[in-house]
Amino acid sequence: MDTKTRLKSLDALRGFDMLFIMGLAELVVAVCHLLPGGATGWIAGQMEHVEWHGLAHHDTIFPLFLFIAGISFPFSIAAQKAAGKPESRIYLKIIRRGLVLVLLGFVYNGLFRFDFADMRYASVLGRIGLAWMFAALLYTAFGTRVCIAISAVILLSYWLLMWLVPGSATPFSFDDNLVGMIDRVLLPGRLHEKTFDPEGLFSTLPAIVTALLGMFTGQFVRQSAGRFSDTKKSVYMLVAALLLLVAGCVWSHWFPLNKKLWTSTFVCVVGGYSLLLFALFYYIIDVKGWSRWSFFFRIVGLNSITIYLAQRIIDFNRISGFFLSGIVRQCPEAWGHLISAAGYITVCWLFLYFLYRKNIFLKV
Repeated sequence: MDTKTRLKSLDALRGFDMLFIMGLAELVVAVCHLLPGGATGWIAGQMEHVEWHGLAHHDTIFPLFLFIAGISFPFSIAAQKAAGKPESRIYLKIIRRGLVLVLLGFVYNGLFRFDFADMRYASVLGRIGLAWMFAALLYTAFGTRVCIAISAVILLSYWLLMWLVPGSATPFSFDDNLVGMIDRVLLPGRLHEKTFDPEGLFSTLPAIVTALLGMFTGQFVRQSAGRFSDTKKSVYMLVAALLLLVAGCVWSHWFPLNKKLWTSTFVCVVGGYSLLLFALFYYIIDVKGWSRWSFFFRIVGLNSITIYLAQRIIDFNRISGFFLSGIVRQCPEAWGHLISAAGYITVCWLFLYFLYRKNIFLKV
């Protein structure tokens, strides 16, 4: 495989990830409601965030997207350097992209309402923008080996710094944590959890490592061409994924898995999960060439930011209901929910397919 070309597996995995935000989670829950005991079963529970400590599949969606954003960067920077672009322009492009994502996060959270006192300034897009930006700046300045050491320092330091809450015996509790203290002092406007924000300032620090893990993966795939076979690369990534999963699970006995705090153990476990998924997608699609099935996911992955913002702006539920409300009313409630969920995904996908056919892509 020529790694200078676009990785189909990357677009497919991004689309697979975004599909859960695009209604797949609701569709899975709707299917569960049709099964005996399924509404309260394990699978349905995986389609929701855990309240505090712990991990469900729904908690992996956001960090997987950030991990994927990291994978593509080594290919991008190599292409820019090959084209003779000076480092100053590369740095400016990185900063511009990060700040544009922060601005889009403001837009998503209601910037145009002009209610600045009650607006939430932290956001998912802001977290992606800042974490990716700082990771890209570190990667460009220092390279892979130094950034691996920096990542270890960040994760260990974050763990130790969490104990700085004055007089606290439970520094990882909802009401008593350093993340919340810093957010309450430095973040203006409204905090998502009232006392702290899960996409706040301090917890962006370990999120930088999530993006860096993706960059290490992209660099391995890019540079190992010719040194290892594509199959061996997939195997090595699987081994690295398992090591990250084991390290995170063992460490979680002292530092709980927690998405809202983005704990160092969460970085390790979800980083391992993300690498595991990428290795599988990479082997199936790019190594074996079995890619036709992935077209459905790639349509979503090629315009992932577009559909994330569009769901905030466009009432896809109303469009789906225009065509399906009559059928839904004739069905039992559980089947109606299933048809509605499937209709929502279909409308969103057709919207993205239209953009794909017109060669329209939102690039940040």
